[in-house]
Amino acid sequence: MSKQVISTTQAPGAIGPYSQAVQIGNLLFASGQLGLIPETGQLAEGVEAQTAQALNNVKAILSEAGLGLEHVVKTTVFLADMNDFAKVNEIYGGFFSQPYPARSAVQVARLPKDGLVEIEVIAAK
Repeated sequence: MSKQVISTTQAPGAIGPYSQAVQIGNLLFASGQLGLIPETGQLAEGVEAQTAQALNNVKAILSEAGLGLEHVVKTTVFLADMNDFAKVNEIYGGFFSQPYPARSAVQVARLPKDGLVEIEVIAAK
């Protein structure tokens, strides 16, 4: 099985030696998405806006592969501050519907560009 790189200008470009997403077989592995606005490269203002933007970036990557949020089976949410969990959870809940994907949420010491939240997903066709 060969892997296929998924890339779109509708989400921020990779800022290092990695791909926005890689698809192999029926699985798509998307790199973590910050709340970066693709047109400006700037972070959205505040944790709620960054969460929504990160998930919109995820949606754009999935769309490029012909998938949607309903195909997501696992997410990992990285938070700069676990005190923001309830705010992030509220925004996150507006993007996904039942059956919800499996999820992990962890606080990390620091995120790239001093982001407040980063979200990565695994999707299946």
